[in-house]
Amino acid sequence: MSGAEFPAAVTAIAALGDPTRRALYRYIAAQGVPVGREDAAAAVGVPHHVARFHLDRLHDAGLLQVQYKRPAGRGGPGAGRPAKLYRPAPAEFAVSVPERRYDLAGLVLTRAVATAIADDTPAGQALEEAAGEAGRAIGGVARAQADPTGDGAGSLAAALAALDAYGFSPRAEGGCYILGNCPFRALSAQMPEVVCRMNLALIAGALDAAGARSASAHLDPAEGRCCVTVQPAPGDSRTRA
Repeated sequence: MSGAEFPAAVTAIAALGDPTRRALYRYIAAQGVPVGREDAAAAVGVPHHVARFHLDRLHDAGLLQVQYKRPAGRGGPGAGRPAKLYRPAPAEFAVSVPERRYDLAGLVLTRAVATAIADDTPAGQALEEAAGEAGRAIGGVARAQADPTGDGAGSLAAALAALDAYGFSPRAEGGCYILGNCPFRALSAQMPEVVCRMNLALIAGALDAAGARSASAHLDPAEGRCCVTVQPAPGDSRTRA
């Protein structure tokens, strides 16, 4: 989750902390069609003005979408104002502290299985290819953001920013970069050999695409952090803390 996405996710989930708001959202989400304020208010047993207040807060938080539509059979002059209807927004929100990215792990593992089935590729090779591809996508976006004109050669700083955005929490320590958080911790606890192999390929791909090709990723498992560390090129002190 990027730095911009995290506040939005927190705001959206916090909006559901109110029991009335939560009941309204669950009712609307279950209907399958846009719902008017009056119907929603009646369904959860609150006055119309209370429902309006909470529905608008859910809309502001990105949880509901709004559309306007006249009731069936009413149109033309004198038909009145269209009714304001609510439906669930398509965006998905999730927050975990410390940050976890099981969605990314699921995407990598699904692509690896698909490749292994379709091409009869060995599972380990398919995993490394899928993780490397995901890492290059992450690093490529970070490089483009750091150098929108495309004139620069990329940097280790861009790679570290990419890893930080995905929850790895890099920090300089002892001449290398420790990744203080594993976004896939629960999976790693069950299948460390799989997740660490995935992490290594993903981080190497991110370094490469971000333009930090002289830096390298190494397996270096330790308690309480990611199993991979990043070694900068000799003499590269541009991003040292």
